[in-house]
Amino acid sequence: MNEQINSNLTDIFFYYSLVIFGALLTLLVLIHMLYHRRTPNSIIAWLLSIVLVPYISMPLYFIIGSRKRKNRYKKSNLILKNQTTDNNIQNGIDRVLRNYGIADASKNREFKLFFDAAQTYNELLNCIDGAKKSIYISVYVFEYDKVTKEILNALVKKAQEGIEIKILIDSLGSINIYLLQYRLKGLRDAGGRVEFFMPLFEMPFRNYINLRNHRKIYIFDDEKVLSGGANLSHEYLGEAYGKKKWEDIMFLIEGCSVEQFFEIFASDWFYASGEKLEFKRYNKEIEGNIFLQVIPSGPDMDKDTLYEVLLSAIYGAKEKIYIITPYFIPNNALIQALIIAHHKGVDVKLITPRETNHIIVNLVRSSYMRELEEAGIKIYLYDGSMLHAKAILFDNSCVVLGSVNFDNRSLFLNYEVATFVYSAKVIKEIDKWTKVLISNSSFGTKRVSGMKRVFENMMRILAPQL
Repeated sequence: MNEQINSNLTDIFFYYSLVIFGALLTLLVLIHMLYHRRTPNSIIAWLLSIVLVPYISMPLYFIIGSRKRKNRYKKSNLILKNQTTDNNIQNGIDRVLRNYGIADASKNREFKLFFDAAQTYNELLNCIDGAKKSIYISVYVFEYDKVTKEILNALVKKAQEGIEIKILIDSLGSINIYLLQYRLKGLRDAGGRVEFFMPLFEMPFRNYINLRNHRKIYIFDDEKVLSGGANLSHEYLGEAYGKKKWEDIMFLIEGCSVEQFFEIFASDWFYASGEKLEFKRYNKEIEGNIFLQVIPSGPDMDKDTLYEVLLSAIYGAKEKIYIITPYFIPNNALIQALIIAHHKGVDVKLITPRETNHIIVNLVRSSYMRELEEAGIKIYLYDGSMLHAKAILFDNSCVVLGSVNFDNRSLFLNYEVATFVYSAKVIKEIDKWTKVLISNSSFGTKRVSGMKRVFENMMRILAPQL
């Protein structure tokens, strides 16, 4: 009898201890979120998750719940060097960026845009083939398929010629090749270096699974850089254009801005490998009349500069704001800024794929698109293949290109890079391409039932982590 009573008391003590421990841990999470000034939406989302599925959400918060880390394993902050000395202010956006400590707009002699997979693929192979000193590549997705086998063969050939090859791959974005690294043996045996950013099964105190390197940077001989939204796989690249190829934008730069892309790559490479790289300028004729500003974004930046400058640019726009993005999951501040811009008479257009490649994104984004649409903003759903391009056009004064999606993940969590272009010729090309996308799009979202609207609005809870 006494043994049974003791056993029951032990069980009661254990369960009460578990409840008290859970409550204290929840309080600790709440204090941590308040200390780091998390948004109300983010706090509510996490607390609701902890209440509903505590044994999953609690450890998940400590794995993915922080973004700006301050400890000895944190990647050092990026500060890009200024390239100009003439104090040439391009416009209000440029001025705001400088006030945030971003390097001045740099002079470049060449800027080429590529709008389809075949163009980008051919340019990439030409750049690899023409490299004389070095090839540095940073990419989020690296699949092992027919297209990338050709690229790997080209890189192996250059490594055998003595060209310095360094490839930085995100371990989560490229999980297949990370787990099956024997596929990279040929390149490594030829002398090429391959490193994985925050490897999933190594460096447990450095590996923040929620903070991924989403940058796409391809540098050749420290003289030219290819960047934009395309990863390395058959969806993005190929010898011939096809209906299954994703729509994307890439661009090639020759000029002063190459060094700033190099600095970003070198910082990421040092974090992954411990090796410091030095920039070597071989071509002296680099200046031109194409002004660009390179803006890194992510946990290695002291502030959320890109997000805040985009907000400022939306409020400052006078004529038009065209947003091309595959994933549209903004926060309330961006939504309200776009609605206010529309009410000021600015022509606001959103061009996004009819269906993305992620079902959950389709569900979450719908509520935000309907909110804009109900305010009078024009929504265009692209009917072609998956639209993966990222571009934001502000009036006729600036276009933002790069790896950044119009969502919380790109603006607050991932390591990203954006390029602000102030060239009238480039802006005109993007404006023309925007019209082509609109001509192949359906106007407006479709009507849904009241229950589905409730469900879509409820899905906003997930927005802070998407």
